[in-house]
Amino acid sequence: MIPAPSPHAIAAMVLTAIMFVAFARGRLSIEIVSLLTIAVIAVGLYFFPLEGDRPTDGLALAFGGFGHYALITICALMIMGRGLVVTGALDPAARFLERMFKFNLQLGLLFSLVVCFVLSMFVNNTPVLVLLIPIFVSLAARGLMPASKALIPLNAASLLGGVATTIGTSTNILVVSIAVDLGMERMDVFHFTPLVLIAALVALPYIWLVMPRMLSDNRIEQQHALRQFESRLRVTEDSILNGRELKEIASRLPGGIQFHDVPPGLLRPQQRLRITGTHEAIEEAMSVLRGDAAPSWVIDRIRRRSHDTHTDIAVVEMTVTADSRLIGRTLPSSGIADLYEVAVIGTHRPDRLLGEKSRTSEGGDTRFAEGDVLLVMGLPDDLEHFARTDSLLILEGMRELPRRSRATLAAGIMFGTIALASIGLLPIAISALAGAILMFVTGCVRFDRVGRALSASVIVLIAASIAIGRIILDSGAADWIGLVMATGLQYLTPAAAIATIMLVMTFLTNFASNATAATVGTPIAFAIAAQLGMPAEPLVLAVLFGSNLCYATPIAYQTNMLIMGEGSYTFGDYIRTGVPLVLIMVMTLSAGLVITYGL
Repeated sequence: MIPAPSPHAIAAMVLTAIMFVAFARGRLSIEIVSLLTIAVIAVGLYFFPLEGDRPTDGLALAFGGFGHYALITICALMIMGRGLVVTGALDPAARFLERMFKFNLQLGLLFSLVVCFVLSMFVNNTPVLVLLIPIFVSLAARGLMPASKALIPLNAASLLGGVATTIGTSTNILVVSIAVDLGMERMDVFHFTPLVLIAALVALPYIWLVMPRMLSDNRIEQQHALRQFESRLRVTEDSILNGRELKEIASRLPGGIQFHDVPPGLLRPQQRLRITGTHEAIEEAMSVLRGDAAPSWVIDRIRRRSHDTHTDIAVVEMTVTADSRLIGRTLPSSGIADLYEVAVIGTHRPDRLLGEKSRTSEGGDTRFAEGDVLLVMGLPDDLEHFARTDSLLILEGMRELPRRSRATLAAGIMFGTIALASIGLLPIAISALAGAILMFVTGCVRFDRVGRALSASVIVLIAASIAIGRIILDSGAADWIGLVMATGLQYLTPAAAIATIMLVMTFLTNFASNATAATVGTPIAFAIAAQLGMPAEPLVLAVLFGSNLCYATPIAYQTNMLIMGEGSYTFGDYIRTGVPLVLIMVMTLSAGLVITYGL
């Protein structure tokens, strides 16, 4: 006879179900549901504490997630990811993937999924995702595959790869260690890799071809066509244009840039090429081609002042208003660079102004008119002074230029962090914190820019999920579920027993934690094996596999929450794409275990 669960266990299971339904319906924001969950746990345990606990112990359990190492680790990884973005360290990788995606979108995604799968077999999948997230966000900004259609598939591929070896995830190591303590022989690194690879052959086509189609494009739609700016790109001594014809480097030219009236023959320093392109495209042309879109002396002065004052260079769009002194003047006669120490690197002229006469001076320079939009580069204070003094209206579109001088340093910090965690020299939490501190100390990430790296919704969601996991474990709910499972499985066939164990572990890992599922499930697997007269190893592997099938909720694993903000995902996105993948993996892995062990 199975005893009834304790009131606290019933309450924990009911609260988990209510939180799941609230997330799935999406009527309340993630932040509200998460904070309400934490509040219910805190108030409930204060007035009805767990056996042997004081009322204040419940408060520590409810709010302990905000200081949990998992949350600190994810925040540190977000900060390091921000460092890679603002220094432009990942631009070469992004350009390589961009060329691949432009050649064939599907092949580019498949290549990325396979790389993610293979890396995660040997390296913790969290740093793998940290490296890939900024690259795919950058690709989305370049107009290729939306990040919302790529990040969940990439995360699924990395989680799938982590299952393939005993060192792929910390959960695998935990299950194997507990099993050895219970008397089972230790498994080598590739003990069950063939089984997972066969399952991956079934799952990867779904991840590659079906999953992206189930996800919407969560990018904010442009309310108007992107402005096209005209600029003059100056060939510098170290430019890749120097000494070449433009057609020689056609494959390396940034997308979205058009060249006009290109002079014949080899290009030489100080030659000016007329180009048109968007705000982002002109910035990329300056970076990739190593050319200047304004006189070199102005650009050099801005860079020196940026270095001396430790201030980031920004590029902003400004429109000329009716009372601006610039109206009727040309860029050379305006004295903008001398007066304000900023550089105009492009000009957009609205269609209604294109037909106006007398816009060109005798020297061939175009006169400014009301409504023109200037693309201006400089330090933030100088840009504001210029706009305020010359009656310009600052529009949306301010972007900070990458601090490329620190790109190599940021990449080194990230790869060092990954290496230390991968070889087991330091826990991922410690190596990530050390990496984040180094990002601050070296100036790769500014202290006043930390808020841009962190997501409030992810932070409160992690805290709530940790509190739910603790209450499920401490209330005895997990033990009661295990007891029910062990009692019921004795009436099932071996194949059904394995599939059921895997599904129950999947449920626990998606609503509590991988560690909870592994800790509770491994001893239960041994008990069930003894009751059914089966070998323990296939049931232990069912626990291991089920504890890793954390695709169906954002709270199941830290990488699920890591991608949530970048992909603008809802709880329903994880359910819709993750549940079919869970079923695919349960069926293929269960069948594989039955065949492999002759059950």
